[in-house]
Amino acid sequence: MRKLTLSSTLLLLLLFVPILVSAECTRSDESQGRDKGEALKFKLVAISSILIASAIGVCLPMLGKKIPTLRPENDIFFMIKAFAAGVILATGFIHVLPDAFESLTSPCLSQRPWGDFPFTGFIAMLSAIGTMMIDTFATSYYRRSHFNKALPVKDDQEMNGVHDGHVHVHTHATHGHAHGSDAIVLEDSSSSFELVRRRIISQVLELGIVVHSVIIGVSLGASQSPKTIKPLVAALTFHQFFEGMGLGGCICQANFKSKAIATMVLFFSLTTPIGIAVGMGVSSFYKENSSAALIVEGAFNSASAGILIYMALVDLLAADFMNPRMQSNLRIQLGANLSLVLGSGCMSLLAKWA
Repeated sequence: MRKLTLSSTLLLLLLFVPILVSAECTRSDESQGRDKGEALKFKLVAISSILIASAIGVCLPMLGKKIPTLRPENDIFFMIKAFAAGVILATGFIHVLPDAFESLTSPCLSQRPWGDFPFTGFIAMLSAIGTMMIDTFATSYYRRSHFNKALPVKDDQEMNGVHDGHVHVHTHATHGHAHGSDAIVLEDSSSSFELVRRRIISQVLELGIVVHSVIIGVSLGASQSPKTIKPLVAALTFHQFFEGMGLGGCICQANFKSKAIATMVLFFSLTTPIGIAVGMGVSSFYKENSSAALIVEGAFNSASAGILIYMALVDLLAADFMNPRMQSNLRIQLGANLSLVLGSGCMSLLAKWA
């Protein structure tokens, strides 16, 4: 829940950033085709369609509770998760990172320092390293604390077979029972540890997606050009649907309680529509090509790209593709690779429109 609180704080920060932005650089094509009335219609359509698509996408992988075929223990889930990971990977490489490059290399920014150093890649790299550190420290902390509690410390006398001054000879059956109990404790600890790992992954992944979603929503809501908004409505609807599938697959495996699941689903589903609404509210003085807006958008998109790329490659793809179950089954391997290519391909294709 601490990560959800952190995500909420970051969301509020992102939503109030546009209020501090003022116009410093204008673009000629944005001033052409401006129609506030027509643009408002498309924005309202965008809010409703993106909200519905986001909710359906993030909830779809959770149907495994109702449909046995889609449950995590079945082979088909490897294909679903590989498709989702491909979507997230393409989002980071094809959608978010190029937007960040475009913002931080804009001619509206001064040559120094923005033109003298590749800040986009630098911020993305730092974000990926920071995500790895958080992932590692959180996991190792839980491993130490949980395993110390899970494994009882035996008394030295008990280990030597001495009880109350008497020496007892343990039979093989007794030893077999003791080792079996330890094995059960270790197995339970391992499964509990894996569950926490999945929860950490899903929450960090949602944080990365939310950052980008807010930026998308504010930019769309602030635009007054129907020609710009119209193609974005359909593209962003599919964009949020596929991203929701990726996030929903992670949430499904994390086995959160119903309240936590509802919070994460609502948080993801409402982020872009709220961003659009905020963009509409500040559209009179928000300029997407001002220096402040470009720097903020570029920095947050770079950080988001680093998080998404790291999570997709390390926590999702590497974990599943090196799984002994997949390694020993050629059919699952082929299916997962095909799903990965299909997911990344579908998301990459959307870059033609958004």
